[in-house]
Amino acid sequence: MTDRTPRFALPFILPGQAQKELFHNEALVLVDAVLQAAVEEGPRAAPPASAAPGQSWLVAGGAGGAWTDQDGALAVMTEGGWRFVAPHAGMCVWDKAAGVPRQWDGSAWSGGRIACAGLSIAGKTVVGARLPEVPSPSGGTIIDTEARAAVAALIAALKSHGLTE
Repeated sequence: MTDRTPRFALPFILPGQAQKELFHNEALVLVDAVLQAAVEEGPRAAPPASAAPGQSWLVAGGAGGAWTDQDGALAVMTEGGWRFVAPHAGMCVWDKAAGVPRQWDGSAWSGGRIACAGLSIAGKTVVGARLPEVPSPSGGTIIDTEARAAVAALIAALKSHGLTE
């Protein structure tokens, strides 16, 4: 048996352990940091000049100061100083400053992108798998330049939103 949980390294209380409340309280601080995690802003390379207990940040690569060697971690300020939680693939946090979710992909935090197989509203798929390219209109005996311009604009919009090739 190990003395920490496998995902977030929360400390276990072991049989016969003295001062159990210290380990229990440490686990509660870390649970508080990762449960519905919200960070003040996206990854940064240095700790803020002042932080209140409970505030969290994402540690950027190559960070210094109190955050040295904590690249990618979730840093939370506590009454006892900085605590760090190593992220696992799929972990999500809410970025308060940007107003977007960020997700750890195993090597970096996303910039507010969400990956999914489709988007459904009220049980109806409104965005699904990407479709092949829509060809621009050409040929025909009567050429309507306004209609072709409108169709070309629709095709450009589909491409710019990533819905077609």
